[in-house]
Amino acid sequence: MTASDPTAAGAPAAPDAVKILVAGGFGVGKTTMVGSVSEIAPLRTEEPLTVAGLDVDDLKGIEEKRSTTVALDFGRITIGDDLVLYLFGTPGQQRFWFMWNDLAVGALGAVVLIDVRRPDAGFAAIDFFERRKIPFVVGVNGFHGLHPYPADEIRQALALPAGVPVLLCDARERESCRDVLIALLDLLIADAGR
Repeated sequence: MTASDPTAAGAPAAPDAVKILVAGGFGVGKTTMVGSVSEIAPLRTEEPLTVAGLDVDDLKGIEEKRSTTVALDFGRITIGDDLVLYLFGTPGQQRFWFMWNDLAVGALGAVVLIDVRRPDAGFAAIDFFERRKIPFVVGVNGFHGLHPYPADEIRQALALPAGVPVLLCDARERESCRDVLIALLDLLIADAGR
């Protein structure tokens, strides 16, 4: 160690940073998830939906939606002195998917959030991570606390391999989102051990 090395002067080493994406279709709860689990006030790039987007945005099943993420959401979770998770929520509308490639750079894993009312909105995110071989878990966001289908049925409907964890969750609840992230960390640790 040299005198210019921060650890030589007794300063603690910087924690390892892990980049995690929270992805999924339009209106599945990504912004809500990042906000509910982040220890800091999340960075949000929400903008109101406009009349100009009526012909572009499919609001079927999410008619009450009034805003949308136009770039990303960002949050942070400190796991311990040596580990910090940085959460990057992706935009869900197809016209913003070009940003996913840049957001995925350096990501160790992802949460694909699925709206239990519209599971087909998750196919693009699943395909994105499978093609890039980025490990992911599926969080099935039960809006209003409703989970009408068990995880195994959702796995079958999405044609997911057995190694992809599927968890029922509520994006509004911190503990529920924490459990989804823990499942992802467990998956990443298991993959690293192979």
